[in-house]
Amino acid sequence: MTYQARHHVTGWVGWVWFAAIMIIMSGLFNVISGLYAIFSGDFYVETARRLFLFNLTGWGWVHLLLGILLFVVGVALMVGQTWARVVAVVLVMLNAITQLIWIAVNPWWSLVVIAVDMVVLYALIVHGREAKEMAEG
Repeated sequence: MTYQARHHVTGWVGWVWFAAIMIIMSGLFNVISGLYAIFSGDFYVETARRLFLFNLTGWGWVHLLLGILLFVVGVALMVGQTWARVVAVVLVMLNAITQLIWIAVNPWWSLVVIAVDMVVLYALIVHGREAKEMAEG
């Protein structure tokens, strides 16, 4: 007699889809923010010539590239790619760090994005395994 492992998936798996949607939206907002910083720097408050390592345009390129990566990984997470969960955790942490640096330029928005990133990290780390079990089962 053989026994099959039973996968117990709860309603908390919806957190992973919430995280995926928030990652996609964060990616789109990063792309917009990056393009704005690259092509129209007068919108942001620039406190000095440089922010940490780059000037405002350099950080615009960082936001643009990170936004594209976040969007792609968010879509991959929505379609159930297992690799996307690990990559999403890394990218969301990087996004929170870049927003921490960006706080001097756009303080309230950066604080909101950091808070949302923490909720997304919670969803991916705590409830991500359930999404994997649901995809397999």
